[in-house]
Amino acid sequence: MSDEGRPHDQAPAPASEASQTNTGRPHDQAPAPASEASHVPEQIGVRKGLFGARGSGDTSGYGRLVRPVLLPGSTPRPFGGYFDEVADGLGAALAESGVGFEVAVESVVVFRGEVTFGVRREFLVPVARALRDEPDLRFEMCLGVNGVHFPQDAGRELHAVYPLLSITHNRRIRLEVAVPDGDPHIPSLYDVYPTNDWHERETYDFFGIVFDGHPSLTRIEMPDDWPGHPQRKDYPLGGIPVEYKGAEIAPPDERRGYS
Repeated sequence: MSDEGRPHDQAPAPASEASQTNTGRPHDQAPAPASEASHVPEQIGVRKGLFGARGSGDTSGYGRLVRPVLLPGSTPRPFGGYFDEVADGLGAALAESGVGFEVAVESVVVFRGEVTFGVRREFLVPVARALRDEPDLRFEMCLGVNGVHFPQDAGRELHAVYPLLSITHNRRIRLEVAVPDGDPHIPSLYDVYPTNDWHERETYDFFGIVFDGHPSLTRIEMPDDWPGHPQRKDYPLGGIPVEYKGAEIAPPDERRGYS
């Protein structure tokens, strides 16, 4: 039927029905979208202007633009796809060691077809070990650790994100641990995933997260006597004075703040 012959308020076919129509079968590997749409984002701040810059003039023409800074909120069950199987397997493994799933995992976020388990830092090592060793889970590889700095997330300013890969089951998940700026300590996963050695050193170098139990937690790219941690959003921008045929360009001594 043409567009003119169909009412404009007619609801489109559900995604699963459309998939069956176009391909003859549903996408059995795609996570179910229903739970993802039902979670409520968490607002951690407000951003003003086009880029959120403050401390200098806004030349973008969008100085009056105000928008919230949002993080994806927890997703209720069912998570969709294999995400529920991973959560159930992890819960069963933790229960055998006397730890409840809700005690160790503070949130499960399904966002853009990917799942992130928010883990309390004191349970990070047993959670990672269960994900690695349990036959139904078998996340043999940790692809490193990424630091993230959210200055607006009060009491949880520093986040460490661990992407995990199961070669056995061809699955990917993430673990995320959030700690306050005043107590940036997270247990090292070196004993569980030895390849995290240099990744933890780099995250310490650039974000200041201290990985307790690491065998040699020293800077890996910046000089040992370098002050501060350069990839934090509150780090001042520096430089080296450069001479240009008698003129000298001084380095910037302070970075604009972003809120």
